[in-house]
Amino acid sequence: MKTEQLDKLSVIAAARRLVVKVGSSLVTDDGRGIDHAAVARWADQITALHGLGKEIILVSSGAIAEGMKRLGWAKRPREIPELQAAAAVGQMGLAQAYEAAFSARGRHCAQILLTHADLANRRRYLNARSTLLTLLAHGVVPVINENDTVVTDEIKVGDNDTLGALVTNLVEADALVILTDQPGLYSADPRKDPAAELIVDAQADDPSLVAMAGGAGSSIGKGGMLTKVLAARRAAQSGAHTVIASGREADVLLRLAAGEVIGSQLRAGAGKLAARKQWMVDHLQIGGRVQVDAGAAQRLREGGASLLPVGVVDVVGEFERGDVIAVLDAQGREIARGLTNYAAAEARLIRRAPTTQIASILGFMEEPELIHRDNLVLTQP
Repeated sequence: MKTEQLDKLSVIAAARRLVVKVGSSLVTDDGRGIDHAAVARWADQITALHGLGKEIILVSSGAIAEGMKRLGWAKRPREIPELQAAAAVGQMGLAQAYEAAFSARGRHCAQILLTHADLANRRRYLNARSTLLTLLAHGVVPVINENDTVVTDEIKVGDNDTLGALVTNLVEADALVILTDQPGLYSADPRKDPAAELIVDAQADDPSLVAMAGGAGSSIGKGGMLTKVLAARRAAQSGAHTVIASGREADVLLRLAAGEVIGSQLRAGAGKLAARKQWMVDHLQIGGRVQVDAGAAQRLREGGASLLPVGVVDVVGEFERGDVIAVLDAQGREIARGLTNYAAAEARLIRRAPTTQIASILGFMEEPELIHRDNLVLTQP
């Protein structure tokens, strides 16, 4: 893998629609409170990018960190009610900071708080997409955060790197910029290995990146470099490139837009998933799973095949007709996701049954397939 500076433009130069994620340590000056000067600098850059014809969505961490500061807490709490309380207090300051900064530059911004449930439900997903696209059409800067005041383990996205990738896919952005307190992704932990090299350019789906990115987040934020690499992989599923760069670099967004290669750029491969299939891939929690035999798995992997009940050997969990479920191979590895035509109780009754027996077993037949090929997307080759 090449790590030296490349003789090519940043992937951000050609991007028209960008999602920019800024981390807690940047927003709150390493937990000391909202850094209004930093917020002002990003507002300056985003306003300038609008002048270049680019659309920007901002995903901002910092609510919990700001709430901790306001409440006088030195250490990030672990209990959900305390985290929610800190988020509720801190979100006020975060919204005020962005409103003041963009208003001073003649730009409107809008606060949007999301949970995974908003993106997992098809109707809410489309509503969120419509709202964001409408805001962009009116020149408004959406400022997005996870709704930590109501989030639970069942509905949380988990970190704003992942949220940034989900939003990137939601609005079909061209690129995701993750601003952090590190220069980018290194071949090893530079704090422990002096020979570690900055990864300047790589493919987002390169499996070796995960090993390079091992490590936890800071005491202020939840994410680490691993969540950023996984976010880049997720964003690449809709054809979006990702840049991981230091938010402390002067005019970093403007320089990237001008073509300068800064930090680590992780490129998407060719092609995009259709919007509905992209939505299915983006489910972080799956209501149920079906395990298939080797023959069914092979037909799915080869492409173009629907999943018939006869190929299903086991049904796990509870789900309803129309839910997104995972498809596992004989070794228990997820190979696909899709919209099921039958609820879990019905799927258990018709598993291993040929299509001609569905009606006699259930007393009706919704569809001959458990998952139609048009509603199925491969997640692993």
